[in-house]
Amino acid sequence: MTRKKVKLAYITNDSARKATFKKRKKGLMKKVSELSTLCGIEACAIICSPYDTQPEVWPSPLGVQRVLSQFQRLPEMEQCKKMVNQESFLRQRITKANGHLKKQRKDNREKEVTHAMFQCLTGKSLQNLNLMDLNDLGWMVDRNLKEINKRSDSLKNVTNSQMAAGPSGEHPSQRAEVPVFEVNNDNMQRQQWFMDLLTPQEPLGFGGSDEMMLPFVDNNQNPPWSNTFFP
Repeated sequence: MTRKKVKLAYITNDSARKATFKKRKKGLMKKVSELSTLCGIEACAIICSPYDTQPEVWPSPLGVQRVLSQFQRLPEMEQCKKMVNQESFLRQRITKANGHLKKQRKDNREKEVTHAMFQCLTGKSLQNLNLMDLNDLGWMVDRNLKEINKRSDSLKNVTNSQMAAGPSGEHPSQRAEVPVFEVNNDNMQRQQWFMDLLTPQEPLGFGGSDEMMLPFVDNNQNPPWSNTFFP
């Protein structure tokens, strides 16, 4: 069974307010004790109420004086650094909630404009959109076009670098240092390999079929050569 959410407001009924005070005071003292024991820190609590003649302290008057002495020895800026009262605490909560609400509105608006953009791609009319909607839609289209162009340029750069590096992954400057006769010998070997591929001198070992099967051809009918030489 889920607990009912308590409304944070002053309890006007005297007996209900007194019962709530006793229950909450006991729980608060328990929490302070657990915090001090589990985390090994110095903590104290002082509660003054019209229901008791003397303030109730935890863990003891001597323990409270020790903690207060440590606090008073701190510089004034350090004392007020994390000090809050009810008003400042509520202001912090309101500021945080407003920031979250603003972010959520922005995300919802971006989803709405994205949905409208995809509807336009399917042929839907723009007559129901006002000027603000059209401005946001134009911004969304421009952002997606920039992302597409950026991705396209990145792929082009990768392709150009691969073509410039050659089939062995060498840099053009490294290939320039290779002697001319070695380059010509490499070209001759490629030509000879290509001619042997077209006119094999012996069976390729793919069974008893008389049909010629090219090596390294996959199911997608990819050519057995690199696009670097045969674009």
